[in-house]
Amino acid sequence: MGTTVRRPPAAKKRTTAAPAVHETVHFDVAWEEGKALREKVPRESHAEFKPAARRPDPVDLLVKSSEGRLEELLPIRYGRMMQTPFTFYRGAAAIMARDLSTTPVSGIRVQACGDCHLVNFGGFATPERKVVFDINDFDETLPAPWEWDVKRLAASFIVAGRNNGFKAKASREAVLACVASYRKRMAKYAAMRRLKVWYATIDVEDVVAYSADVERRKIARKQVEKAMSRSVAEDDFPKLTELKAGKPVIKDNPPLIYHTQEKDEGAFRSRIEEAFDAYRDTLADDRKALLSQYTLLDIAAKVVGVGSVGTRCGVLLLMAGQNDPLFLQVKEARVSVLEPYAGKSQYKNRGQRVVEGQRLMQSGSDIFLGWTRTAGFDFYIRQLKDAKIKPLVETQTPEVMREYGELCGWALARTHAKTGDAAQIAGYMGKSDVFDKAVAEFAVAYADQNERDHKALVEAVGKGRIVARMDL
Repeated sequence: MGTTVRRPPAAKKRTTAAPAVHETVHFDVAWEEGKALREKVPRESHAEFKPAARRPDPVDLLVKSSEGRLEELLPIRYGRMMQTPFTFYRGAAAIMARDLSTTPVSGIRVQACGDCHLVNFGGFATPERKVVFDINDFDETLPAPWEWDVKRLAASFIVAGRNNGFKAKASREAVLACVASYRKRMAKYAAMRRLKVWYATIDVEDVVAYSADVERRKIARKQVEKAMSRSVAEDDFPKLTELKAGKPVIKDNPPLIYHTQEKDEGAFRSRIEEAFDAYRDTLADDRKALLSQYTLLDIAAKVVGVGSVGTRCGVLLLMAGQNDPLFLQVKEARVSVLEPYAGKSQYKNRGQRVVEGQRLMQSGSDIFLGWTRTAGFDFYIRQLKDAKIKPLVETQTPEVMREYGELCGWALARTHAKTGDAAQIAGYMGKSDVFDKAVAEFAVAYADQNERDHKALVEAVGKGRIVARMDL
């Protein structure tokens, strides 16, 4: 979301207070278990970040993370990453995963995002057509230590704050607000019954209503209204398609959207239809019935994001009638960047890893979310656009970024509370700001490391070691 909101004092007090008394035995026991973990892993230890003595060259790690990607798209990936330390950070999940693996952890695991930075949050519509705020990127999801998500998210606020020209104090306040929100919300979720945690959502309308600033409420509400008023037929279909031989096809916009040149179009089409049928089988019966009313007409390759550039991604055009389109996004699912350090996924299909992780973590997932495999590659599929509201981080003021940090911390706590032991995590963090301050120190130190890594990439491009394309 481009604008976040300030809650009035009364609301802030109501939403951040830790539970005074809990009714269940589990809470008390788990809280004390979490608290006891501080003896082995002091909360202050999370402030530490020192590059490993034999830390690999970050450019070597980037090149390694590009293995198996489409080589013709790699210059776009490197070009996007070298623009600023902020864009570099967004594409360097593999580098940070390795660094995080050497940091202290309490031993409590959750279904982790794996690429938890402030741009990977936003608003979207649930199947019930309610707009919620939540995490929206799960390419790297895997069971892992909860601290890894918190630290990657925290460091992203320092990196983004520097990118926006904030003073060091302002960026640090955004981190503290984010981690404090995570800690206090986790305590609240720990005190709730399991079903209530599972059903919990962060309603965008509630967030808008919290604002004490009239103008911010108006801007935020317009964003929500615009997102919900979007129509695939009226907004996306005219922009993304054109007529060829009287039939709609996806419009080429190279090098970002394009049709691949296949030696055997018939075999290619047959392989796509087979993979699509396999994807359909991963959907619930009611979604299968809905999808069966559409006919697959066209497929085109599409370059997406920063971290995903070079992976095999595409757009599917389906039609149920003359003016009844559906666009599905196809994304290649690779090995999670967390896997070398957190263990292998239980799912053989990497697309299923992404889908099952997303269903576990999100408060409401896309109705067409599913997975498939073709030509030796795994994929997951979802709607291309569905009332999405993206955070305009580059335009945020220090105050807005601080408030946005609270919101991201809240969303991450809700996610982790669904799949981990919230009471243990809350007991470990406690009621003071010791953990918050430690993570803030880590975030600053890691932002410094990120700048050094970004500089290494720029130098590698300058020396011709790798090729980057900057004109997109």
